[in-house]
Amino acid sequence: MKDFESLRGQLEQTDFPQVYFFKFIVPNQNDNVAKVSALFPSETQVQMKPSSSGKFISIGVKQVMLSTDSIINIYLKASEIEGIISL
Repeated sequence: MKDFESLRGQLEQTDFPQVYFFKFIVPNQNDNVAKVSALFPSETQVQMKPSSSGKFISIGVKQVMLSTDSIINIYLKASEIEGIISL
């Protein structure tokens, strides 16, 4: 939770609900993409773009979020995915 204090401070200055843009980079393995997609409701549109080398995939997700805690919870769950980079 300590890692997210700066983000928490920034988010608490905004109004909710809001559309929040999540961006992750994961090693290009199908299970990693599936794990990131599983963090969001099934109807959420997930944008994926492979890196030029094809070793990684950039994943972008726009999601209506209701609170600071809901955003941080997504990042906490994502941090359990091996090799993920949260931007």
